[in-house]
Amino acid sequence: MNKKTISVAFVTPVLLSFFVMSACDLVGISVDNVKADFGLNNTLSQLIPLAVFAWFFLLSVPTGLLQDRIGKRNMLNIGILLTAVGLFLPFFVYSFLTVMIGFGLLGIGNTIIQVSANPLLIDVVPPARTSSFLSFSQFVKSIGSMIAPYMATYFALHFGDWKLVLLSFGLVSLLSAGWLHFTKITESLVSEQKATLASSLKLLGVGYIALMVLGIFFVVGLDVGINATSGQFLLLKMEMNAESAQQGRSLYFFGKMLGTFLGALLLVRFSPTKFLIGSATATLVTTLLFIFSPTPLAAQSLIFLIGLTASNIFPLIFTLTVKKYPTRANEISGLMIMAVSGGAIIPPIVGGISDLFNITTGMYVFVFCAIYLLFISIYSYKKV
Repeated sequence: MNKKTISVAFVTPVLLSFFVMSACDLVGISVDNVKADFGLNNTLSQLIPLAVFAWFFLLSVPTGLLQDRIGKRNMLNIGILLTAVGLFLPFFVYSFLTVMIGFGLLGIGNTIIQVSANPLLIDVVPPARTSSFLSFSQFVKSIGSMIAPYMATYFALHFGDWKLVLLSFGLVSLLSAGWLHFTKITESLVSEQKATLASSLKLLGVGYIALMVLGIFFVVGLDVGINATSGQFLLLKMEMNAESAQQGRSLYFFGKMLGTFLGALLLVRFSPTKFLIGSATATLVTTLLFIFSPTPLAAQSLIFLIGLTASNIFPLIFTLTVKKYPTRANEISGLMIMAVSGGAIIPPIVGGISDLFNITTGMYVFVFCAIYLLFISIYSYKKV
């Protein structure tokens, strides 16, 4: 494929897969609604994020190995189709069991999409435009994450069924899979030594890599946890109505969307290490302020600010680690995707603490996550 110019015919279907990737963020909406529909406590309801994000730990490296055999486009389509099935199942057969199975399939599909979509996008854009398109792909993902809560509220109010948002994203997934299937993309050949589970795990013996991988664990845990918990916080502590509490989540994703756009511009002038320190510091401050929000308006504003300040931490950690150990990029990539399983671990911890004490106490888990992120940002700065 000639990558000297940008072909809309090739780029567009790949970018659409990033919109499908945002389906994993439906977990926050689903936690609130499933909890209410089946009368679950916080601990049980927070098992839904566990069903989605545990697969990142289990399947990331195997997915990469299989991808080397069958190709990125085929692997990506498998992930998109599994995502569609996972969305359709709880819509057509609604029970707590089918929700858990459906979101498990959604997690498997999303793991595959995250492993496959980025390298396939690199294959269809010129090398000089790779960074900008990778940033734009996160912008596309953020659009889906931001509009989903509004869609769920609209469907609930006008059609009496919030699950229509699952059907809508499922249909988009089918469209994406069909479009990508009929788009013949010439993929680049992998010339580097292939990553394996064994070679990846050995790198955890390197202190810098281990600390940075744990940083991915905590930043994703914070991201998914705020998504899954902020609605309950607004509902219980701020005493907002259910619809407004769910829509408050969209402010978080709007902050993330704006943050990724601004980050791409600011990183032209600021070093990644200094930008990481600034982002981690701001995330810690805004998370603390959110817990002590005096009014619903202040809480909603701070949800937006948490999304804004935390939005670039994941790519910054990834970039700094790979830059420091460029010859081990494959293994580091596998470990970073495995660490996304933080999204499966942190929310149930928050839910358990909330049940034992209260929702405000549970939110302090996110403060701990932010403190760790500030620690590794300073550590990384000193190691440069």
